[in-house]
Parts: sequence; C-alpha cells; structure tokens
Amino acid sequence: MKLEAEARWAREWLFDAALPLWWQVGADPAGGFFEKIALDGKPVIAPRRLRVQTRQTYAFIEGGRLGWQGPWREAAEHGLSFFMSHYRRADGLYRCLVAPDGSPLDETADLYDQAFVLFALAHARGAGVGDTDLLAAARSLQAELTAQRAHPVIGFEEATPRVLPLRSNPHMHLLEAQLAWVAEGVSKPFEGVARAIVELGATRLLDPQTGAIGEYYDGDWNFAEGAPGAVREPGHQFEWAYLFRHAGDLLGVDHRAAADRLYAFGTRFGIAPDRRAAIFAVDAAGTPTDPRARLWAQTERLRTALVFAAATTDAVARESFVADAREAFEVLKMYLDVPVAGLWRDQWLADGSFLDEAAPASSFYHILSAFVVLLKAGGLA
Repeated sequence: MKLEAEARWAREWLFDAALPLWWQVGADPAGGFFEKIALDGKPVIAPRRLRVQTRQTYAFIEGGRLGWQGPWREAAEHGLSFFMSHYRRADGLYRCLVAPDGSPLDETADLYDQAFVLFALAHARGAGVGDTDLLAAARSLQAELTAQRAHPVIGFEEATPRVLPLRSNPHMHLLEAQLAWVAEGVSKPFEGVARAIVELGATRLLDPQTGAIGEYYDGDWNFAEGAPGAVREPGHQFEWAYLFRHAGDLLGVDHRAAADRLYAFGTRFGIAPDRRAAIFAVDAAGTPTDPRARLWAQTERLRTALVFAAATTDAVARESFVADAREAFEVLKMYLDVPVAGLWRDQWLADGSFLDEAAPASSFYHILSAFVVLLKAGGLA
C-alpha cells in the first residue's frame, strides 16, 4: 500500500517521544498512571479512572510488541499491579474510580470499564506480564458479568437493577476484549460471548435503513430516538466496522456487508468537509449534531481504512481506502503537533481551533491500536 513514510513517522513518534514520555512522566512512582499530562509536560494530579489504568497497560504491551526497547514490561506490570490491587470489588466486578493512593472513590462497576479489564488481562497474559493467573481472573470477571448483568434476550445490562437506556458502546469494547482472548487461543467462555455480541450488533444494533449503529437503546434493543438517543457517532461506525471484520477473521462469521455499510455511513456523513476530520456525532439521518472532532475518531478511521484496504482485491476500492487512510493520518498528525513531543490535543472545534487542555492518557490506546496496523501496512511490524 506504499505507506512506508507514514509508518516511519509513526514509529519514530512512538519510540522516541510518546512511549518514553508516558512512562517517565505519565506513570506515578507511587503506583498507577496519571489521567493526563498538561501540554507543558507536567502530570495532572486527579482521581484515577479504571479505564485509564487498563488502557495504559495495554499501550505499553503493544509498544513492546512493536519493538520499543524501553521498559515496556516494567510499565505494563506497573499498571497491571495497580488496577488489580485497587479496583476489584467484593462481588468480583471492578469499581470505576480511585484516589491517587488507590483508595476507593466511586464503587460503580461500569460495563464499559469491565470490558477494558478483560482487554488488558488478555494482552497482559499474551505478553507474559504479571505473576497472577490472569486467565482465571478474566474468566471470573466474565462469569460475574454473565451472572449479574446478562440481558434476558442477548447482550448485557448496564446495571443491576436495570438502568436505561442500554448502550452499544460497552458492547463494542466487550466484543474487542472477547476477541483479544480468542486471538490468544482461549475459547471458553470468550468465543461464545463474542459470537453473541456480533449477533446483537448485526441484528439489533444496526439500523437496517441507514446501516449505522446508534448509541442508545431501550430495554428490548430498539433505538432510543429521543434526545440524546438519536445520535450516531462516526468514530464508532468505523470502530464497529473494524470489529466486524476482525470477528470474521477469528470466528469465521461473515458480516462484511454490515461492515461496509458502517464504513460508508461514517465516511459519507461523519467527515467535516472543511477540516476533513471525523466529527463527534450526527443524527439518524446523518446531519451533524456535534461538530467537534475528537482525536480518537481519527485513529479509528485510520485503522479501519487500512484494514479494508488490505482485505479488498478491487484495485480501485483499495486506492480509495488508502486515500482515506492517508487523509486520516495527516489529520491525526495535526493533533500530535504540540510543543512537547509525545503529547496531543483531543478536541478540534468547528471554528478551526483546538481546545486548550491537557492530553488525556486514555487516547494512547486509540493511537496504538491504529499505529500497529499502520506499521504493518508500511512493512515495519
């Protein structure tokens, strides 16, 4: 696909700037990772979300897989130890928030966060990180989710007792986590859960009229179209499209048509014509409702375009996907163009300015997920 120059740039940025900075500055010597680093290069002291600890653990494992010679294993074990020690509740689920010293601040066990625990455990086990039985920990968590949160028909509830609306986004990341375990050669119980979520996505979450997946649903998995339920996030269309393709490779299910429709919706309605960036939200008809362009959506567009380009045998279609990937990469570089190399901006506003705020650690997971595919496309991974 001739993306060697883009891949070299990404590897240099990761190896020389981002991974060293997020370890040297982004890790708290007392334990865990900081939520953010200010654009002047100083860590932001704040309560710590579970999702940041799990995502940063994954990010350093992925950096090690890509060939970074820094202390990726030490960094991953640093994160793994912190979240396994301070977030697990008595019922086996994981709380969402602790203080910097690890003391509990919010006992909520968000479905989204449980997905990232499963995801981090899969990657940690695959990399040989940690000295506990991570498979047993993951199976225990999945068993608790099934026991406490199983929807009566398919998928999972947000909470017990029931809280509405139901959300698609946690299921997307649950699917990602289950597939990570399947990719490690572990089928039970993860393959069955993955197959169910793929079925949920293809038969209940996907709008048959537009081919898009919404964010909110009622208790029977019908679209919750009252505000803010009508939104469709272009970044999530790309993310679901990638996961449908990934599930096809790992599970042998064929939802390429659904993946194509998701990608088409995101591309047609979700790219701002002036900035060429994926915006945050549109309505069911594709009309923009939130023109902010978040960093993560650009990475999901980049990854999915690259995967689609590699999978097609149609030369014209391949060139179109490659063009999309190049555009997404050039847009992403604008977010990474900050005074302290290795940091980023998160929100590009409709007026063309970037919001002046600290770099959120949670974005690193998205960047790594895209760059691993980019480096492979450029022959560097």
